[in-house]
Amino acid sequence: MNARTTRTLAAALSLTAALAISGCSSDSDAKADADKPKMTVSGAFMPEPVNDKMAGAFMVIKNDSKTADKLTAVTSPLSDDLQIHETKDQKMQQVAAMDVPAGGELRLERGGNHIMLMGLKSLPKVGDKVSFELRFEKADPVKVELDVKERTYNAQNTSAH
Repeated sequence: MNARTTRTLAAALSLTAALAISGCSSDSDAKADADKPKMTVSGAFMPEPVNDKMAGAFMVIKNDSKTADKLTAVTSPLSDDLQIHETKDQKMQQVAAMDVPAGGELRLERGGNHIMLMGLKSLPKVGDKVSFELRFEKADPVKVELDVKERTYNAQNTSAH
């Protein structure tokens, strides 16, 4: 074998290996996408804030997949400091993440687990909408528009969950 034939053979083998690897990764990418949880959000609202120091956000996050996931972060143009809070024994504390069970839901509601916005950049009024992006450990981010409701509004007291 001469040098030219060796280089051609090496190039052909490299190309074959590259095609095989890319074919495998796209198959595994498709499988990973099929296994990835898909989240939906309903009943999203924020009571009209009293001041620009803090506000709460409430919603139901539903996971229709067979894979459990975690809510890990929330962002919004309304604040640079959004925190995930859990309520246990009537005490509120910030947590790094919250479970969204496979085939289940995470309820963020008054008196329970919720999202806190600290240091608001503006004060939304009743009827406004506030954009949020929910980030998860496995699922793709979900963009949500929260309705700003009266300060006394509570989704549990309505039939519109």
